Formats: sequence, structure tokens, C-alpha cells
Amino acid sequence: MSHSWLVAMAGVAALVPAVASAQANACRIPSTIERPRADLPSASQPVRRLPIGSYTLAISWSPEYCRSRSSDRGGRSDLQCGGGNDFGFVLHGLWPDGTGKQWPQYCQATPILPTALIRQHLCATPSPQLMQHEWAKHGTCMPGTSPQAYFARSTAMFERLRFPDMDALSRRPLTVGSFARQFASVNRLPAGSVRVTTKKAGWLDELWLCTDTRFRYVACDAEQGGGAPAGQRLRIWRGYR
Repeated sequence: MSHSWLVAMAGVAALVPAVASAQANACRIPSTIERPRADLPSASQPVRRLPIGSYTLAISWSPEYCRSRSSDRGGRSDLQCGGGNDFGFVLHGLWPDGTGKQWPQYCQATPILPTALIRQHLCATPSPQLMQHEWAKHGTCMPGTSPQAYFARSTAMFERLRFPDMDALSRRPLTVGSFARQFASVNRLPAGSVRVTTKKAGWLDELWLCTDTRFRYVACDAEQGGGAPAGQRLRIWRGYR
């Protein structure tokens, strides 16, 4: 290794907080798992069978999700936001994109997912109903893919990700663009491959990571849109104890 390369990497390390894996701080799977409902197309979410031009791996910032749901259903009592669990980022899903602004969805009818399969992936996606939705809406459009293969791929992609120190970042001035660049640097992703979505007042909601049809990370297609402006202030809810 050259001296100049080592100096450059040392500079990057000084700017990026400590790195963590995608694993939850605490994930306790209950003995009884709620059976999901069927997820079906509708007038507002119709069947669309379109060619696949790329994919998006979507991950959600769980502390913000749980904060926004704290007044729902009698408090934070579901698997993701209660039961002694403590999640950081969680896997939303792996989405086939189209070749323009529309994407394929609900490509074929599907039965309820097996409980054993749901249990296997609950520490990545801590919601049986969300898993049913992701397979029905997105996974069924991936040619030759079974539920087992779909969740194995998406969970493996998620578990390979690394994250900066979110506690430290939550206390610093941030923009959408600066956070996207730090995340890309930590994971050695191409520039422009990370979209950041936010809720009201700029609170971090999700990251959308763009890949090609071989699941290699690439710069996102500007035509597809999505994500907050790079210069927008970004706030990270962590729920300090």
C-alpha cells in the first residue's frame, strides 16, 4: 500500500464515526407469531407486470418509526417497538424497479407465508405483515424467485451493511447529502447510490440503496426520483435513555 493511500484513508476514518453492523441491539422473537393477512392488489395499487430495470434495497430507521407510532394501538407494544426489543435500522424490503417512473408490483397471487420462514427473518424485518406485503407486492415480480430465496437475498444484503455511529450523528448538524456520503463511504458504495427519505421537520425515515439487475450498487436513476434534497437539514431520532 502506498503512503498517500494510507493518509487518505486515515482522513476518511477521522470524519466517519465508529462503524456498526446491521444487527439489532436486542431482538427477542416471541413464542407465538401473529399470522399475517393476505396482501392483495387494489384500485389504488393495481397489478403491474413490467420489465425490471434495477432494484432498490429499502431500510427503515426504527427509532423514528416507533416514536411516530407511540400513541397508536395503546402504545409501543408490537414486536418492533416493544417486547424488550431494540432495533436501529431494519429491513423494509427489496424492490424491483421499472425502466421509468413506474415499477412492477403484485405480479401473481400468493398464499400466506409459512410461520417458519417469517420466524427466520424477524430480526431483520420485525413485522409478519410487512413481510407478507413485501413478498406479495415486490417479490412476486422477480422471475423465478420463491419466498425463501427472496427473503434470503434481501436479508443477506441487509446484514452485509455497516452503519456509522447513529448516536453520535444524532447530536451533530447534518444534511441529507452529508449523511448519504458518510453512509456510502462506510459501505464503499458508489457516489449517488443512497437516497434518504425524511418525515416532517426533516427526521430520518428510510434509506433507499440503488442496485443494478445483478444486485451491484450503482448510482440511482434520476428519472425515478425519490429522496429528500441533498441540502435539507437531517435530524435523527434516537430516543435517549
